[in-house]
Amino acid sequence: MTTMTTNQPEVIQRAHELVHIGQLEKAVDLLEEAHAKSPDDDAITFQLACYQDLSGDDDRAIELYELLAEKQPTYANVLINLSVLYEDDGMYDEAEKCLHRLLQADPNHPMGRMYYQHVDGSIGMEVQEEPERRLAPRDLLLSTSVTDFELSARARNCLKKMNIRSLGDLLRTTEADLLSYKNFGETSLDEIKQMLTKKGLRLGQAADEAHEMQKQEILKQVADRVPPETFAKPVTELQLPLRAARALERLGIATVGDLAARTEAELLGVKNFGETSLDEVKSRLAELGLSLRTVD
Repeated sequence: MTTMTTNQPEVIQRAHELVHIGQLEKAVDLLEEAHAKSPDDDAITFQLACYQDLSGDDDRAIELYELLAEKQPTYANVLINLSVLYEDDGMYDEAEKCLHRLLQADPNHPMGRMYYQHVDGSIGMEVQEEPERRLAPRDLLLSTSVTDFELSARARNCLKKMNIRSLGDLLRTTEADLLSYKNFGETSLDEIKQMLTKKGLRLGQAADEAHEMQKQEILKQVADRVPPETFAKPVTELQLPLRAARALERLGIATVGDLAARTEAELLGVKNFGETSLDEVKSRLAELGLSLRTVD
């Protein structure tokens, strides 16, 4: 197995930033353009495949992963991700071939061994209904223990003390959550972010996806009195006090819609965000005919 390199790190970084603020489609377009200009840039191709998968374009993701899988030596993450997509489509033999190839190169690869057992057990089974069939591989990935990844002892110990046991737990955790923990520093944070980036993932991704769904639900509820452009308004235009603005930035809240999808408890959970800042936020939202999300 080998490591991917790129001549366009700034493009990948910009794509990550776009996804972080909920603009997955723009990130895909940016990477498609970069891929067209530099089709041999494996890191660009891999990141594009990951985001095409996230956007639901499995065919394009498979096409890109297959390009990378043709190379020798190949990348472990390519074979794993491709096997998941093959299994999603019921192509169990193809999925098995990917994992068999991975295990030939690295017989003790923990994720490769786990996935191979799962795919092997799926061969010959009656095909499930589509929603159930698509969830199984994803659930398997999210349940992967963080101890299966190459992290330093310091990072692993911190995650263990924070009760972050699986990849799913990690995707529900933000940078602010990690840095708020005693003895968890920038070095450990960068290490974890790099590990996730190699897999086309990022910290807080699961939480952001949930907030995006909540934002869309709120938009439907107030559609008769609040125009969509209000939701797209940057929170910087609310002219909040510096302390409140920094807290929202740490939470990755970029638009009014992002803010309306949060609860009081989520905001008060941020370091240095108190009742005064909360009242300022609620007042600004009220002026726009909105409020923070409430939990039934």
